[in-house]
Amino acid sequence: MSLRIKFFLSAFLLWSLYIAVLFFSAGTLYYPSGWLYAATTFFTTVATIVSVRGDDGLMEERSKPGPGMKSWDKKVLGLSFFAYLAVLATAGSDIDAGAPQSAEGWGAKGIGALMMMGGQWLFIRARNENRFFSSVVRIQAERGHTVCDTGPYSFVRHPGYLGMVISTAGVPLLLGSWWSVLPTLLSVGLLLIRTTLEDGTLRKELDGYEAFTERTRWRLVPHVW
Repeated sequence: MSLRIKFFLSAFLLWSLYIAVLFFSAGTLYYPSGWLYAATTFFTTVATIVSVRGDDGLMEERSKPGPGMKSWDKKVLGLSFFAYLAVLATAGSDIDAGAPQSAEGWGAKGIGALMMMGGQWLFIRARNENRFFSSVVRIQAERGHTVCDTGPYSFVRHPGYLGMVISTAGVPLLLGSWWSVLPTLLSVGLLLIRTTLEDGTLRKELDGYEAFTERTRWRLVPHVW
């Protein structure tokens, strides 16, 4: 099986897992907000696949990263995965499966969908700008790892994480679940921890990154952090 097919299949399998967890937790297929989530994430999954199809090196790095992954990153990634599943499971179990789904709150759900798509757009934009945009934290010496300081990286040092934060924060709004805010805060908190740890790693180990921090001062949000 080719790398490209494996990349496509893994993306759709992950999407399918998210949808399965959401609807299984809801206990019903009559879940309009769930179908809106499914449609939104299907669109962003397709966009992610299409946008990377012309870069085999980036596709390989994101599918099967080389050596040197930081041990702390394995723990943070594992916790982040289960935290996001908890967001979906909590939101699904938060609905009343026996009651008709009201049209109330669809304005907020629309804002949530826009946040998810906008966040994913920023993530894709950052990934396509940076040819060293790996799925794990490591210094890619074998690929000639250098600093990316163009495009969104000229505004913040980690635009990909900013996109993920925005997208994740939109999920409770889209699904209309206040209870899912709690695991969402955990998920966002883990993203902030990973941003901090990765930034520190790059400062220490990637040539030119310290100088980059002088040009692009902010990690995620200009004039804030």
